[in-house]
Amino acid sequence: MWRKTVHVAGLALSPPVALAPMVGLSHSALRSLLLQRGGIGLFFTEMLAARRLPHDNARISPLLRTSDGERPLFYQLLVASVAEVGPAVDKVHRLGGDGIDLNLGCPAPLVRRQGAGSALVEDEARLRTILASLRKQTKLPLSVKIRLGPHGDVPALRGRCRFLVDEGVDLITIHARLDGEKFCRRPRWEVVGEVAPDLPVPVFVNGGIFSVDEARHSLELSGAAGLMIGRGAVSRPGLCAAIAAELYGVRSQVEPCGPEETYFSFFGLLEERFAPERRLGRLKQFTTYFAAPLAFGHGLASSVQASGSMAEARDRARNFFQISTSNASHRED
Repeated sequence: MWRKTVHVAGLALSPPVALAPMVGLSHSALRSLLLQRGGIGLFFTEMLAARRLPHDNARISPLLRTSDGERPLFYQLLVASVAEVGPAVDKVHRLGGDGIDLNLGCPAPLVRRQGAGSALVEDEARLRTILASLRKQTKLPLSVKIRLGPHGDVPALRGRCRFLVDEGVDLITIHARLDGEKFCRRPRWEVVGEVAPDLPVPVFVNGGIFSVDEARHSLELSGAAGLMIGRGAVSRPGLCAAIAAELYGVRSQVEPCGPEETYFSFFGLLEERFAPERRLGRLKQFTTYFAAPLAFGHGLASSVQASGSMAEARDRARNFFQISTSNASHRED
């Protein structure tokens, strides 16, 4: 069993399992759904443009909606210029953030043209300036997430991680795939294991974790202090609770629930947290991943994708689960 509490710049994470920042997914409704299930010790916001953040209204912005239980919560900033750092950090302080994550991974062409995301990690001089400004502006924990680099070269990866530590980063998450590599490719957790154990700050491993066995294997090969779970937590909302219980001995007090109850719980959280025009797109994105492991889940995904309103999506989802229950009863007979 692995150490159940990891300290990041004085912040205790227990269990050391983080929900990954995911555009369109890691919003308040999903964070609250997984909070109900248990097993997560660190939450992240969706990607926030540092240029816009100071002007966003937390009462109405879907990116800034949160609830009291979603803690600790790190705000992920997309920074293109050092001039954006001060006002963005000040806003995070006013929002009560528990930490700041600098986005170094977004590969979107528009983001790269701005010199942000994955383009920033390629420009060491500019990255150093931005990290120095972040470190000067805040005492909050500072985290980053990177990939293995273009070729998985261990000395280069080790050098990049040492650079980040020297510039004041308190937590490094390593997605165990090459730069630009598709999610269908096998994660190279063993490459992380060549670097993580020797670093003076905690390293979380990420990529390809959809089961407790995969979580265990990733920790064994990587030597990481913790885990960051992305799409696996969306497709299996009880996964983090199972990982926390079996690998860290941190057990949730909530009874497991079935797919139908989980789905409509998320549905209700969307209606509670977001304006009507902000709900359906988020439901469709969630459903794509949630439906994937279900028997005949493509039926749920396609019917919800074709829905023109939340009411229509609710009716179609209810019909799917009714048919699924009926078919299961017939199989038992």
